[in-house]
Amino acid sequence: MATISPHTDLQVEITNRQILKIALPISLALLVPQINFVTNNIFLSGLGETELGTAGITGVFYLVFALVGNGLNSGLQGLIARRAGENRPAEIGKLFGQSIWIGMFFAAAGILLTYLFAPFFLTASLRSSTVQTEAIQFLKIRIWGIPFLYLFQLGNAFLVGTNNSRYMKYAFFIEATLNIFLDYVLIYGHFGFPELGFNGAAVASIIAEVVALLVVFGIIMYKKMHHRFGLFTHLSFNKTLAGLIFKQSSPLVLQFLLSIMAWLLFYILIEHHGERQLAISNTMRNIFGLFGIFVWAFASTSNAMVSNIIGQGKKDEVERLIRKIVKLSFSFTLFLCILLNLFPELFLSVFGRDKSFVADAIPVIRMVSIGVLGMSIATVWLNAVTGTGNTRINLFIEIITIFLYSIYIWLVLKVWNLSLVWAWGSELLYWGTLFTLSFLYIRSGKWRKKVI
Repeated sequence: MATISPHTDLQVEITNRQILKIALPISLALLVPQINFVTNNIFLSGLGETELGTAGITGVFYLVFALVGNGLNSGLQGLIARRAGENRPAEIGKLFGQSIWIGMFFAAAGILLTYLFAPFFLTASLRSSTVQTEAIQFLKIRIWGIPFLYLFQLGNAFLVGTNNSRYMKYAFFIEATLNIFLDYVLIYGHFGFPELGFNGAAVASIIAEVVALLVVFGIIMYKKMHHRFGLFTHLSFNKTLAGLIFKQSSPLVLQFLLSIMAWLLFYILIEHHGERQLAISNTMRNIFGLFGIFVWAFASTSNAMVSNIIGQGKKDEVERLIRKIVKLSFSFTLFLCILLNLFPELFLSVFGRDKSFVADAIPVIRMVSIGVLGMSIATVWLNAVTGTGNTRINLFIEIITIFLYSIYIWLVLKVWNLSLVWAWGSELLYWGTLFTLSFLYIRSGKWRKKVI
């Protein structure tokens, strides 16, 4: 066990102020791209309901690879936070250097797999030939943003793990602003730019990701963090450290992949019920994006803070910390869900659909709202498990949850052909199972013996 050192700016305190100090900048950083995502769908909805539905399919497929980076991000963030809690800044730079090697390996694999298997998979899975063609063309362009996205995520993991999350907002704001502008000019061909239609959204996103990467690394260098932590002085491959990062991150990568593959199955089964149901479901994903920003921010905070205080030797304080984070996460989410359910027509109107679309979507919103509230609790506990360092338990929890979730959606959508409301009821099962298993693991205390 590392020696417990006097409190430094790398070590966190168990207070609401400290939680909000980490979580709110992350929330703002996450809000900006979600606004961008919704705006992107608004622009695409102007092309037609088919394009809006196709955006749901391509969005979920791209998330399969984006969440690989998220798994690497979470694993690295936990390790960095642990070293920060132990007050070992030199080790942080070594970890960061090795994460670049792993990130680029995953990026190359993602591009290769998309070109080799995406056309076959989408053609075999989707019934609409129009959706098939648009989705394949879009993904072959969009996937080239993955290397830049992974490096961007690694930079953000470093900022969160070292208690510098307040700087994240600048890169996200610039990325979103640029993406919205490029969506406008490239999808419809304004200001002399070519009219690329649906594929214009893919090109816009790649350019924005490149710029965001340059901004976040520019901030790191401007603040001279690269000197303090030696970020770029340990770039040669280190088998031991790379193995540690891979060991911590690979279960999370598999966890995220299982989660998003189940969601992809959900969207494919929805597509079999018609383009209207697919378009409604895509708007529901926007709700999870917009109203889940505080949830994911508090979840990321849970990962970092739990790992940090364990590094300080304060294992007895872990549950108290988790409960503090859960209360804040649920409170923020409840407020947003109340607003959504008071004014659902206002939210749905931004997609420019007719009254029948809005009428069909409102009952689904009620169900999704309950799911989001469950998510506000479950993700904090699940990420606390990540913070303990035993990421294999995360994977185990996800496997059990996805198994139950997949059975549910298959029965509801394929066997019983129930309504879209019942299909989205799967979120209650999903988040309820995640919470129960995560809670039981933390309460068991088995994580106390884990050393990373």
